[in-house]
Amino acid sequence: MADDISEAQKVTGERLRAFVERIERLEEEKAEVAEQIKEVFAELKGEGFDTKAIRTILRRRKQDPDDVAEQEAVVDLYMSALGMR
Repeated sequence: MADDISEAQKVTGERLRAFVERIERLEEEKAEVAEQIKEVFAELKGEGFDTKAIRTILRRRKQDPDDVAEQEAVVDLYMSALGMR
């Protein structure tokens, strides 16, 4: 009985270790990709592009076009109410 529990713990421990190591590898890859993205933004900035605008474009491209249109309509409405348009 004790051997069965010990064997189960060993299998569970090995499986857990595999998950943890997999996550660690993915975190390393994520850090590498983040560094590459940082380098691309540095290139953009070096060529005179507005990186804040680029980030806004990237964020909007991820969104549903209908959501973007709705959000822009609300912003326009609010700006008009404030006399900014």
